[in-house]
Amino acid sequence: MEESKVLDGKTVRAVLSILQWWGFNVTVIIMNKWIFQNLDFKFPLTVSCIHFICSSVGAYIAIKLLKIKPLIEVKSEDRWRRIFPMSFVFCINIVLGNVSLRYIPVSFMQTIKSFTPATTVILQWLIWRKFFEWRIWASLVPIVGGILLTSITELSFNVFGFCAALVGCLATSTKTILAESLLHGYKFDSINTVYYMAPFATLILALPAILLEGAGVVDWLYSHQSICSSMMIIFSSGVLAFCLNFSIFYVIHSTTAVTFNVAGNLKVAVAVLVSWMIFRNPISALNAVGCAVTLSGCTFYGYVRHKLSQQPSIPGTPRTPRTPRSRMELLPLVNDKQDKA
Repeated sequence: MEESKVLDGKTVRAVLSILQWWGFNVTVIIMNKWIFQNLDFKFPLTVSCIHFICSSVGAYIAIKLLKIKPLIEVKSEDRWRRIFPMSFVFCINIVLGNVSLRYIPVSFMQTIKSFTPATTVILQWLIWRKFFEWRIWASLVPIVGGILLTSITELSFNVFGFCAALVGCLATSTKTILAESLLHGYKFDSINTVYYMAPFATLILALPAILLEGAGVVDWLYSHQSICSSMMIIFSSGVLAFCLNFSIFYVIHSTTAVTFNVAGNLKVAVAVLVSWMIFRNPISALNAVGCAVTLSGCTFYGYVRHKLSQQPSIPGTPRTPRTPRSRMELLPLVNDKQDKA
């Protein structure tokens, strides 16, 4: 009886963690799209910079003041030699995600982001010559096929937005590879990751944002109506982006790897549905089929990776790399955590 109560408690905790993760993730994506489309604040670098500032402050409060998680000490030289390169790629990833949101619908952007498992495997194979079993390659077929079908049938297709989202996938995969090599010996959780990376990302992005978008932001402040409410929405999206990272930490510790993977793909489906209900962007039947095929492929990929990680290694045979326990590649960090926020 007591054992069943414990299981019921774990189930309830897992469901609640998934629901709040979905809520924060979908809300951040929808708010960013709303900021670009309805508030006419077409400055993705500035939005990303605001998110990094909010995440830096939030991580400092969570670790230093509230002491929700203990601070993982990192040597000074490692901060520049290990953390800074990851922060640079992390920054590119988030900026490209916001750039793509400006030009293409949320549904299309989220589907393209699902291409990340394929780019991760291909980069690891090309750069590190890592061995992958045939089942891993087979699981990539529906992902690639679904992306192609979705792209061909996308009614709101934009070349620039498509390329930004696709390069963003490559940046996410590069971040995963860097995480495995540069963070060796540091068992980062999502809050400590943001604590160290967000300030670097802010420094990297601040100057380009001022030079490229500063004049446009000033003009927007003078010409836009309801400045106060609009700025509240913009900064609220930054606060929610940090909350998204915290929710990922909670869901990772409340679910299994397979559940996390399936929930992540269902989250994409929820984001696509909610964005369609709000923005009413046209979606053809074949486009919806392509999205469904891609998400099914991602789920199959996660299942195969999990099954392979459970197999005992046979001496003398190469083994498919096990998904890191920290699951760095599954942390959107800012926006996605994107993958993280």
